[in-house]
Amino acid sequence: MATLQQSFERHEAGPGVGLLKRIGVTLEGGKFSTDNPDKVSEIISKRSEFLSRLPAKVESLETEMLEHFKGRRGFIESQDTTTRTWKITVQGSSVTSDLLIEKEMVSEITPELLQSDNWRDAEFRAFDVTLESSTPRTGRSHPMQALIERIRNIFLEMGFSELVEDYVQTAGWNMDALFIPQDHPAREMQDTFYLDNPSKIELSDDVMDLWSKIHIDGGDTGSLGWGGKFSKDISQKGLLRTHTTVNTIQYLAENPSKPCRMFTVDRVFRKEAIDRTHLPEFHQIEGIIMEEGANLQMLVTTLKTFYEKMGYPEVRVRPAYFPYTEPSLEIEVKWRGKWLELGGAGIFRPEVTEPLGINHPVLAWGMGLERLAMLVLGLDDIRQLYISDLEWLRNQPII
Repeated sequence: MATLQQSFERHEAGPGVGLLKRIGVTLEGGKFSTDNPDKVSEIISKRSEFLSRLPAKVESLETEMLEHFKGRRGFIESQDTTTRTWKITVQGSSVTSDLLIEKEMVSEITPELLQSDNWRDAEFRAFDVTLESSTPRTGRSHPMQALIERIRNIFLEMGFSELVEDYVQTAGWNMDALFIPQDHPAREMQDTFYLDNPSKIELSDDVMDLWSKIHIDGGDTGSLGWGGKFSKDISQKGLLRTHTTVNTIQYLAENPSKPCRMFTVDRVFRKEAIDRTHLPEFHQIEGIIMEEGANLQMLVTTLKTFYEKMGYPEVRVRPAYFPYTEPSLEIEVKWRGKWLELGGAGIFRPEVTEPLGINHPVLAWGMGLERLAMLVLGLDDIRQLYISDLEWLRNQPII
């Protein structure tokens, strides 16, 4: 055994001992022995002879030896070789030599060819574009990133400006500002990612007093509010935003009288159990229009225009309920003969806009990007979008 270790590397000696044991050799006290040395020698000789014959055609090799070595990873490999032969036809044989003109066929157009002007007299090789060809392994955008860019370009073409803000927000701006009651189930720990650091983000007493009045009795909006108590401590809790509306409402608070058309495509976070239709981290497409005379028809037309540009000409809206819009709508598109719900929309309630000094109607909508991506890419499992599957990524169409 010591001699074996001196002659071979450790990673070679180990497998070698295992192979010897399989053909009847035993190892005791550091020494090899066998009851049938002739048989062992014959097996080793056959395998050595097999390897010495390589490379060779598969049909000329013993099946038993071939299967043995194919079972050992990286030991031998099989290569396919294609042989082509050409034979002149009767019609070709009848052509006289004076009709044969030898010309160089050009298969690649180069800058030198164009600059020399020789391309005018060149014979170009014909290509059959209907033949199958290999797909070039080039870099490309992830389908999700490509879809985000497509959506971004559509909104920019429609005259919108993009809004990008932070993930970390307060419960006040994330929920109180949108007239979501403080005892709403969506605020529970099992639905929202509350933070330990920062666990509290200070807000001005003025804005919290406005929210308090609206929530308790509706303030001066004519609403009855939600009643009960309002906690400023709850308003100042730090969390990961559960929707991008938190950023649009803050923008409106900072620009209450300036007409605007804004959109966002960004990440949001919710405590969802991961399954084929849910993720704890996903993207939301958000948009608002704030201007004098904005109305429900403008909202519906805007949404239909967006989805038509995305390739879904059949769009309909249905009545719905959301705490911070009235009227509220669900947006549906027709896909493969069925109506699918893709998002919600509506006009911000007075309880949302009036405390912030906003006097014009605000049209708002939100939809899940991943759900739209599943339609565009023909997926039935949302997790496929984030699996590291290079073959799937390479086979995706250009969005």
